[in-house]
Amino acid sequence: MTLVLRNVTKRFGKDTAVNNLSLEIPEKEMFGFLGGNGAGKTTTFRMILGLLDASAGEITWNGQSIGYDKSHLIGYLPEERGLYPKLKVREQIVYLGKLRGMKKNEIVAELESWLERFKVPEYIDKKVEELSKGNQQKIQFISAVIHKPKLLIMDEPFSGLDPINVEMLKEAVVDLKEKGTSIIFSSHQMDHVEELCENLCILQKGNQIVHGSLRDIKDSYGKKKLIIHGDMDLQFLRSYEGVTKYKPITGGCELQIETEQVSQSIFASLQDKGFIRKFNLEEPSLNDIFIEKVGASYE
Repeated sequence: MTLVLRNVTKRFGKDTAVNNLSLEIPEKEMFGFLGGNGAGKTTTFRMILGLLDASAGEITWNGQSIGYDKSHLIGYLPEERGLYPKLKVREQIVYLGKLRGMKKNEIVAELESWLERFKVPEYIDKKVEELSKGNQQKIQFISAVIHKPKLLIMDEPFSGLDPINVEMLKEAVVDLKEKGTSIIFSSHQMDHVEELCENLCILQKGNQIVHGSLRDIKDSYGKKKLIIHGDMDLQFLRSYEGVTKYKPITGGCELQIETEQVSQSIFASLQDKGFIRKFNLEEPSLNDIFIEKVGASYE
């Protein structure tokens, strides 16, 4: 079931929140949206879900618009918590599962399985307000996937979680993807998108700055990162031919270079200058690309 956004625009009065966005998200894929506050990520998700109508363009899933008749196939994890604080976890999930057409015994069995996986089985009869923010997020996630959706949309799912809970939730998301769920999520944290997603879209003020496969985006960026640690003065590399950016770091420097051949030239020039402890050529990180592409959109 391919999700297609074609020339989608959303305006609120004179303000344009999303501008002419076109994407194709294949079935059984993990797709990431990146962007700062006000980039248009949440607005895009709400249009996909049918919670907001697009001002222009169209959104289809398997060739059809997404309406209430498909709600049992979709899971949504909003950025803002949407649980009832006074309800117990079991009551909460049973209620939400029934709205998805599930039977109570089926819901409870799924809930118990998820609570065991998240190592919190004792929370089944606790009120949501009695749980920590991290454990509330686990329950919110369970509520979004209890009915085994074909399409899962998550808005900042890892926000506010400690590293252990982040890893636990990432493992769960990867398992769902491997079992056939198409997953779309947004994040401010580049490393999560870089680790999990095959394809992505960077939004800035509603505009699509970059989109495509992570591999193609990195290849097209062209520039490489070179990290050098050594017992010598590296200042001369600031003006070295092929070096586009110089950043001093503890024990050495981090360079942005135009081609791999530049690194070979630099290595040769360091041979008689002192001991080299580290000389590491890396591909650009998604964070590097985001900063340059989004920064350029401000100019």
